Amino acid sequence: MYNSKIIGLGKYLPENVVTNTDLEKIMETSDAWIQERTGIKERRHILKGDGNSTSVMGVKAAKIAIERAGLTPNDIDFILFATLSPDYYFPGSGVLVQEALAIPDCPAMDIRMQCSGFVYALATADQFIKTGMYKNVLVIGSEYHSGGLDMTTRGRNISVIFGDGAGAAVLTRSENTKEGILCSHLHSEGKHAEELSLIGPNTGRWVPEILSANDPDDISYYPYMNGQFVFKNAVVRFSEVINKGLVTAGWKKEEIGMLIPHQANLRIAQFVQKKFGLSDAQVYNNIERYGNTTAASIPIALTEAWEEGKVVQGTKVVLAAFGSGFTWGSVMIQW
Repeated sequence: MYNSKIIGLGKYLPENVVTNTDLEKIMETSDAWIQERTGIKERRHILKGDGNSTSVMGVKAAKIAIERAGLTPNDIDFILFATLSPDYYFPGSGVLVQEALAIPDCPAMDIRMQCSGFVYALATADQFIKTGMYKNVLVIGSEYHSGGLDMTTRGRNISVIFGDGAGAAVLTRSENTKEGILCSHLHSEGKHAEELSLIGPNTGRWVPEILSANDPDDISYYPYMNGQFVFKNAVVRFSEVINKGLVTAGWKKEEIGMLIPHQANLRIAQFVQKKFGLSDAQVYNNIERYGNTTAASIPIALTEAWEEGKVVQGTKVVLAAFGSGFTWGSVMIQW
C-alpha cells in the first residue's frame, strides 16, 4: 500500500498588478463595490508581449516545485495540467510543459474541470501513485483569463473577478499510509452546466460560421455567470464535501490546521469558515491580492501558506473547490 504526498510547491504570478482603481478608469465600477461583493482589491494580468501564456506560467511554477522537491525534470513520471484556458484548442498544455521541461517521452494529461481542476488533478495523481503506475507526478494549475474578458461596463460583473497565475505541486510515493493524501471526494452536477460557462467557442459553431456572423453584440464569447445561483450552490457543496472528507479521514472540524478553499469569492470562504467555526488562523485566503485564478487558485494559496510557515509537518490540510460544471471536490492531506 502506498500513499502520495506533496514534496514540492511552486507558484508564479505575472508582475502586472491591476487594482480596482485601475478598473474604475475603464468601466463603471468602484473599489468599494468590488470589495464589498468579492473581497478583491487587485489581481495580476498578463501584459501582451511579456512572454507569458498558460503553459509558460505553468512551467515557471513547476520549475520551482521540482527544485523544492529535490528532483530534476527527468525525475517526473507524469504531468497533469489543470486549466480552463489552454494555450490552444488542441493540443493540451500538458505536452507543452513536457517539451519546455525537456522531459523525454513523459505522459501528459490535461484536466478540464475549471475551478475544481486542481482538486481533480490531485485526486487523479493520487490514484496513479497508489496503484504503483507512477512515482513522481507533477500537478499544475494555470490560467490566463485576462485576454478573454469583457473589460467594459457590460462585462464588469465577471471581469473584475478573474486574474492570471499558476501554481504547481510535485507528488511522490510514500510507504507511510498515515501521511500525505488520505482521501479525496469528487462530484459533478451537469444540469447546471450553463450557469457558469463560456459557450461561444464550441464545435457547433466552426470558424466559417463565426466569421460570417461578425456580430459585435454577441457576448457568448465572454464568460457567463449566474452569480447568486452559483453562490447559493457553492456554500452548500463546499460544506457537504468538506464534511464528507472529515468523516472519511476520521477528523473533527476543530482539528483542521489549514483550510484552503478555491479562491472564488471571499464571501463564500467566510460563509464556510463561519459554518465550521474556524478561526482566521485556520483558513487561508489570498483572493484580495490575486482575484479568482480558477484552477491555479488552490496551488497558489497552498504554496503561499507553506512558504509562510502555516503548513508544516503534522498539519491537517483541507483543500476544497466548487466551480463550473457544476463540479466540486475535496482533498484531505496529513502534511
